[in-house]
Amino acid sequence: MSRDQSFPTYSSSGFATRCIHAGTRPDPLTGALTTPISLASTFAQAEPGVHTGFEYSRTGNPTRLSFETTLASLEGAKYGLAFASGSATTATIAAMLNHGDHIISVDDVYGGTNRYFNRVAVPTMNVSVSFIDMNEPGALKNAITPKSKLLWIETPTNPTLKVQDIATAAAEAKKLGLIVVVDNTFATPYLQQPLALGADIVVHSCTKYIGGHSDVVMGALCTNNEELFTKLKFLQNSIGAIPSPFDCYLAQRGLKTLHLRMQRHCENASQVATFLEAHPLVEKVVYPGLASHPQHALAKKQMTGFGGMITFYLKGGLEESRVFLSNLKLFALAESLGAVESLAEHPAIMTHAAVPAAQRAVLGISDSMVRLSVGVEDIQDITADLKNAFDAVSKAHN
Repeated sequence: MSRDQSFPTYSSSGFATRCIHAGTRPDPLTGALTTPISLASTFAQAEPGVHTGFEYSRTGNPTRLSFETTLASLEGAKYGLAFASGSATTATIAAMLNHGDHIISVDDVYGGTNRYFNRVAVPTMNVSVSFIDMNEPGALKNAITPKSKLLWIETPTNPTLKVQDIATAAAEAKKLGLIVVVDNTFATPYLQQPLALGADIVVHSCTKYIGGHSDVVMGALCTNNEELFTKLKFLQNSIGAIPSPFDCYLAQRGLKTLHLRMQRHCENASQVATFLEAHPLVEKVVYPGLASHPQHALAKKQMTGFGGMITFYLKGGLEESRVFLSNLKLFALAESLGAVESLAEHPAIMTHAAVPAAQRAVLGISDSMVRLSVGVEDIQDITADLKNAFDAVSKAHN
C-alpha cells in the first residue's frame, strides 16, 4: 500500500504556466519552492508493504517523479518516464519487442538511434529494421509486414530537417496495430504535440532543448496509453537505466524557461536561415521556416514554430567545411544541440559517423554539410561570427 504522491499537472493552464508550476509544489517541511533533490536510495516503510509511494530509488524517486510529471503535462500526456539518456529511452522502448519483430524507422534518424537499431537490436534481439523516406508516396504502406510492430518517426529529422506528417502516418500505422513513436527532440512540446496528432509515445533526448544548458545527459518518454506505460514502467525499473536525482533537478529547472528559450531560438534561427540563404558561399539552406523547404507547408500546419536547428551546404567540400568550422568563435564546434549557446558541427564526421557511408550518401549527409544549433545570444553577434568564418573560407581560396 502507498499514499498518493502525485504532483499537480495544471492541465487546464497555459504552456508557460505548466513549464513553471506543473510537477512542483512547496516542500511540506520547509515551504521551499524549488523541488528538493532527493538523494535517498531507499525509503522507510511504516510496516511491510506500507510506504509513502517510494520504496527504492531505482523504482521511483521524488525528484524524478516531479520532472516526469512536468514533462508529461507539457506533452499533454498522462504519464512520463525519465531515463539516463535519450539512447537509454530508445533501448527501453525497443525492449518491448519480441524476437523476429519488425521496426519501421524514418531514414534520416538520429545517428545514435540508427546505430542502436542496426548494431544492437538487429543482432541481439533478432529484429529487422526498414529505414524509409516517409515523404515518398506509399513508402510506409509498402514497408509494413505482418511482423511490423513499431513505427519510429523523427520530425524534424536529424540532420536534414525533413518534416514527417505525424497524423497521416499514425493513422495508417495504427490501423495495423503498430506502436507509433515520435522523437520530438528538435521541436519540443512547445512547437509540436505528437500525442495530439495520434502518436502513442513521444520521446526526448532531454540533453538538448529540455535541459537547455549543456549540463545534463538524460532522456524521457510520455504517453497517454496506460498499457504501454505499465510495460515501460516495468522495463524502466527492471533495466534500471534511470537518471540521477540531480540530473532530474537540472532538466526540470531547464523546463521552467523552455517557452522563453524556444521563442528566442526560433527568432534567431529564422534570421540566420535568411542570412545563409543569401550568402554566395552557401549552396543550399534547409530550415522548415523557409519557403524553399520541401515540407514548409506541412511544418506550418503541424508546428507552431520552426525551431533553432539549421542545416546548410557550403559550396565546395570537406576542406571548405573544415576552414569554416575551425574559424567560428562564438559558435562552439561540438556535438549535441539545443543549448543556450550556439553550436556547430559536421554530421558526416561527428554525430552521424556511425551511419554507413552509403546511407549517408542517400540521405545527403555530405562533406559540405554543416549543422547549426542556433543559440539565444544577440543575433548580431551570431551573424557576425558566421560572416567571419565565411570570410576565412574566401581567403583560404584566394
